[in-house]
Formats: sequence, C-alpha cells, structure tokens
Amino acid sequence: MGSEFDIADYAIAYLLRLGASYVEVRLEHTKGSSYLLKNGILQGGGIEDKQGLGIRFLANGSIGFLSTNLLDKESIKDIINKSYKLSRASKHLKENVTLSAEEVHKQKYNVNQKIRLENVSSESKIRLLQDIDKVILNTKAKVPGRFLSLSDSETTEYLVTSEGSKITANIPRVSFYYFLTIAGKRSLQRYWQYGQTGGWEFVNNWKLPDKLSNEVKILSKSIESGIKAPKGIMDVVCCPEITGIMSHESVGHPYEADRILGREAAQAGESFISIDMLGTRIGSEAVNIVDDPSIANSNGFYLFDSEGIRAKKKLLIQNGIINEFLHNRQTAAYTGVKSNGSSRASDYDKEPIVRMSNTYFMQGNFTEDELIEDIKDGIYMKNFTEWNIDDKRFNQKYVGAEAYLIKDGKIKAPVFQPVLEIATPALWKSVDAAANNTEHHAGSCGKGEPMQAIPVWLGGPSIRLRKVRMR
Repeated sequence: MGSEFDIADYAIAYLLRLGASYVEVRLEHTKGSSYLLKNGILQGGGIEDKQGLGIRFLANGSIGFLSTNLLDKESIKDIINKSYKLSRASKHLKENVTLSAEEVHKQKYNVNQKIRLENVSSESKIRLLQDIDKVILNTKAKVPGRFLSLSDSETTEYLVTSEGSKITANIPRVSFYYFLTIAGKRSLQRYWQYGQTGGWEFVNNWKLPDKLSNEVKILSKSIESGIKAPKGIMDVVCCPEITGIMSHESVGHPYEADRILGREAAQAGESFISIDMLGTRIGSEAVNIVDDPSIANSNGFYLFDSEGIRAKKKLLIQNGIINEFLHNRQTAAYTGVKSNGSSRASDYDKEPIVRMSNTYFMQGNFTEDELIEDIKDGIYMKNFTEWNIDDKRFNQKYVGAEAYLIKDGKIKAPVFQPVLEIATPALWKSVDAAANNTEHHAGSCGKGEPMQAIPVWLGGPSIRLRKVRMR
C-alpha cells in the first residue's frame, strides 16, 4: 500500500485547500475467502480482494463522507469536489457539528498469525465444512437443515487525519457460522458463531466437528424427552452465552450515545436510556458490564478506532450504576466529554459510527455449582434458540435451546424451550450473583444505514436471576 499512502495524504491536502476544517482518510485493502455448505452441498465460495478510500470531512459545521475505489488523483479530486459542493449545499439541513479535542497518535500494529491464512488452501477449508456436516449426520439425529459458513480475511488499514494522526494496522480474522434445524417429536432451530482475530490456528482450536456433533446429540435428546417448561415466578441460572446476548442487546446497544441522542432511530432503533441517567441505578450490586476492544485476538479487537482514538476499556455499568456511554468524537463533543474510542466502520465505503466491540458481564467470585445449589425450584438455561428485543432495548425475550430443571440445588431433567420475558431494569435488578466461568462468544453486530455488520465478542459468566417470571 506504499504508493497509495500518498493518495490518502493528497486527499487531505486537497480538502484542506477547499476549506475543510478537519479531514480523516481511511485507506483499506482486504483479502479474504468465504465458503458456504448447505445440506452437504457447496453453495458458494470465492476469493475477495478489494481496496478503497473512505474520506470524512468537516466544513462550516457540516460533516461529509465519500468513498471510492478509484485510487488516482484525478478521480479522487473529482469525487471530492462533488461531495464538498453537496455538503455545503445541505448545510441548512444539518446541525452545527463539532468534534471533541483529542490526542494525536502515530502508531503501527498488527495481529500475529501462527498459521497464516494465505497458507491454508481452499480445499482444506471446504473439507472442514464437509467434515462438520459428516459428523452431524453420523449422530443419527434428524437434522434436515444444515447451513455452515466459513470465512477469513486480512485487512490492512492506513488512517490519517488532518490533525496529524497516522495509524497503520493489519488485522487477520477468521469466522464460522452455523444454522441447524433439528427435528423429531418436535423441532428446534439453533444457530451460533465463532470468530477471532488471528490466524488459522484459532479455527483448529475451536474443534468444530466435536462441538457441533455434541450439540446436535444434546438438543436431539431435549426434543425427544425434554419436559414441558414450567411457568411462573422462579429462579433462573443463565449461562455465559445468554449472559452475553443480554449484555450486548440490553446494555451495549442502548448505551451507544448516537442512539441515545436519537440519531440512529431510523436505522437501528432507539434507546430507553437518556444522558441524564448517568449515575443512576439500573441493576443490583452484582452487575458490572464492560466494553473492551483491546482484548488480544478477540473478535472485536482494535487498538485505535476509526477516528484514531486509542481503544480503552469502558465500564458501562459499575455495581449496578450506569457509569459510561459509548462515544465517538461527535457525540462526545455534544455531551461535553472525551471520546472513548467507540467509532467503527465495517468497510472503507461505510461512514464510522458509534459501535460496540467486546461487550461482556464481568465475572464474580462464585462457582456455577454454588449458583445452582442455592435454588429450590428453577431453570438452568445453557444457550438459546431465539431472542427478541424492542427498538428501545427495554422489553426482551429469550427462548432456551439446551435447558434443564433445577430441583433442590441439582440439575434434573431437560426442559424444552423455556421462555424468559423481562424488561431491562427488572432483568439487571434480579441478578444476585455472578460465577467465575467467563466465556466469550462471537457475533456480527448490525447497525446503520446502509447496514454495517461489525465483528464483536459478547459474553460473561453464568449469572443467577432471582424471582423472575417464566412464560
């Protein structure tokens, strides 16, 4: 990307000459591959190689964004002229945008690969999907729907701003997604995702054939012999996967400052949270939820965000108190704080917006067994088959996939699809203890218009909810 660096610098210089007060340019080059197996048949696969510029600028209080994959000066000059003219013409439609004052950074970083992605053949990747499909069929369970997807990418990004920040990053990424329909006396659908930054060694570490074979056997047993889910007020133990999706959906999303300020309502929903709720109680003393992009090899890893702000751990809820929101430079300036490095774009042709990274519930000091042994009658929810949450992130629903009855402190019979419906404040106030068995799970978080799917982790430990209503 050496010669293209000059193009990025040229774009900044040209916009400043036009009168822009701030310019930020992201030059990205991504190579990758993806393969899809449906019911044992290869449906698609291919190699991706794309490169382009994303440019954001501030002029006369109006912010503009443009992108192009034409990396020559004349093409860039032409598109900048058109975008700058349009931005100035629409000034009367927009608020006066300001950005928070931030530290300038110059740094290069990369994620190491023990097994380089470029050294793994397409045949090996397809064979892995076929092996997974084969072990699923070998369970003898009825699995009429088997959707398996494997992808990898390596992105080199050069971010430069008119203030002097220059960040170069190289991030390889691997991802696996599955969606299964398991049938029998009843039917159940199950999907989940694996994802990390790094080389092919992580795909090997996931042990996907063993994981999916075991899951199909367990869920098939629940379909055939799981008892009807009890209803009413009871205690529930939610395992890390469910804790993670709860934290992501009912804390991470409503704590995005652009959503709080109403700027995402048309694209991705609203928030029941308001700026003046900082410092108020939303949960019990046992609830501590963070967002941290700096975790090595995590799915949502980065050291600098798409505005060149250093990544940091954000404590969103501390001991049940709303402590911090997710900010970019625009929302930070609007609310009188500093950005906490939460600006992300999925590709060079998407504008950076406020996003999560790795959002999780912090672990406690109990073992999972200790959470269970103190319950007389309750439900143990290992994972889920379905979840729903409203646009404001207030009312939510989780339907268990693998779940069990708890009786007198012991795990008993499998339970078929228990349903928890609860409002966000009631959820977090019902938590009385967290275990020490933290897990992180991968996700692809959606937000924006056009839609941006961003890699994230979500997770935490098992948590115990007291006296919640099962439907």
